[in-house]
Amino acid sequence: MPRRKGEVTDDTLQALAVAESLIGCHRFDPDDLMNRFVAMYRRSPQWFGPTSSGVFDLVIQGTPVRDAARLAHEQLGSSRSNGSVMRGFPIGVYYAPASVPAVSIACSQLTHYDPVAAHASAFLNLMVSRMCRGSSRDESFRAAVSACRNDEVMRMLGSYKDHPTDPSLDALLCAHAALKCFMISDSFEEALITAVNLGGDADTVGACTGALSGACWGAGAIPKRWTHDLEDFPRISSVAEELARMAED
Repeated sequence: MPRRKGEVTDDTLQALAVAESLIGCHRFDPDDLMNRFVAMYRRSPQWFGPTSSGVFDLVIQGTPVRDAARLAHEQLGSSRSNGSVMRGFPIGVYYAPASVPAVSIACSQLTHYDPVAAHASAFLNLMVSRMCRGSSRDESFRAAVSACRNDEVMRMLGSYKDHPTDPSLDALLCAHAALKCFMISDSFEEALITAVNLGGDADTVGACTGALSGACWGAGAIPKRWTHDLEDFPRISSVAEELARMAED
């Protein structure tokens, strides 16, 4: 699908929904968040991948929220795509580290029944939570490794240097590509350019790399020329500031 300069995709739209739900509810509320997702999907269905679309279609048809991800997984034969990884980073901003894994997994499981997607999201979100609260990049990485409870995710993300980057739709491969681009870079700009130049699912790998990099180096590290033409930037900035203001210590 052709893109305009500065145009956001479903990565931004879903992350905003997560952030605005946390702000509005003062907690993770799966029903509120699903309502936001479905409203967004009705407005712009073309942005969403098959996993999330399958879940939202089922919910619209009356399937209970608690059952929709499992049924979509069974219908599609898989739900290991990266949609729940790309949207979950506001959880890391809002919640203190101790709460992040469980909330991240619950948020992922709203749409992605596969446990790898949930644990990949939890790994990256925990890094964001710790970096937003003053931990270094390496300290945050070690904490995420220690907290990881999925062997497959641990093997790839815990030894990210040993695996080639693959900017894939697969949740774990996408999370790995973003983590590696972030960990080997010395600045926000270097990390993002490295990520999007991998090709493949560039907007999602870029979104995940950008979340990690922003938590590490701060919003001031984002080149101003990149935000000048960014769609809906005032809203994005406002939501980010409010989420940070409300965040747990």
